[in-house]
Amino acid sequence: MPLDPFLQSFVPTLTGLPNPITDFNAWRTQDSRSNDAMTVQLTEPGPEVEKIYNVRIGTPPESVELRVYYPPGDGPHPVHLYLHGGGWIGGSIHDRLVDTLARERCIGASCVVVTVNYRKAPEHKFPAGLNDCYTALLWVAQHPQTLNIRPDLITLGGQSAGANLAAALSLKVRDERGPAVVLQLLEVPCLDLTLSQPSYRSYGTGYGLELPDIKRLVGWYMADTDDITHRYISPLLAPDLAGLPPAHIMPAEFDPLCDDGLAYAKRLTEAGVPAPDSLQRGHIHTSNAFTTVMSSAGAWREEVAAVLNQAHDRHADAPS
Repeated sequence: MPLDPFLQSFVPTLTGLPNPITDFNAWRTQDSRSNDAMTVQLTEPGPEVEKIYNVRIGTPPESVELRVYYPPGDGPHPVHLYLHGGGWIGGSIHDRLVDTLARERCIGASCVVVTVNYRKAPEHKFPAGLNDCYTALLWVAQHPQTLNIRPDLITLGGQSAGANLAAALSLKVRDERGPAVVLQLLEVPCLDLTLSQPSYRSYGTGYGLELPDIKRLVGWYMADTDDITHRYISPLLAPDLAGLPPAHIMPAEFDPLCDDGLAYAKRLTEAGVPAPDSLQRGHIHTSNAFTTVMSSAGAWREEVAAVLNQAHDRHADAPS
């Protein structure tokens, strides 16, 4: 399928990361403003939810800020832990787009949504962000009454770098016998940080996410002494994928990361883990958000809600 007509004119307007970035906090502030402005223009507002509140868990300096969204109804509700994107260096639970995506999942799948403000590189390199996500998952699972949720209906989700963290978190949960997870929903996931899949060459120039920028992000995320093939850094390269939660993987067709998602779905399936891939044709890395100008972005949103609802329905009769 060709690139979506809107994207054919939009992609040439996209710019990459500034080079160099000398002040990451200042860059994050500006990047958040720019992304919020784009969200206002290109993304339909999220639906109203019953309640939203913020909570900080853990002990400083490693405490983690969470934002919790509630659907209408008495509960207890399923719960979705959502990990935002941003190349491990940016993004926030306070961004308009993250808020919109959380609202959409909360109402579309009638579940509590918890978003995680994990620590960012390069100030906090691997595994700081992953550890924050694990802390958040443990807190959710350990506070079902406080949250009014069903601890047997926990799903994980993430986009881009957030999908990398969600996949790594699923592996960590398996390895450490952590809380049961019924689904990992991985959108435009980055899963092989060696960047060796063919799509990095096919779509690494001219589609909004440039290969040189991806290489810089990987360098900021990892310490020089880290093993890039470690399963929590490059989940696609994990030697054993058996025993992981079922997955639903949504790569974008014109995305350097596309083949990561397709290859991971194949490997999971071969390991006995249900893992359909759903290639989002005509899309680039970020265009699932463009719901005001792309009907296929609306379809993407509906697929996410349907997949979460299906996961809930499969476990509906389990004791809460």
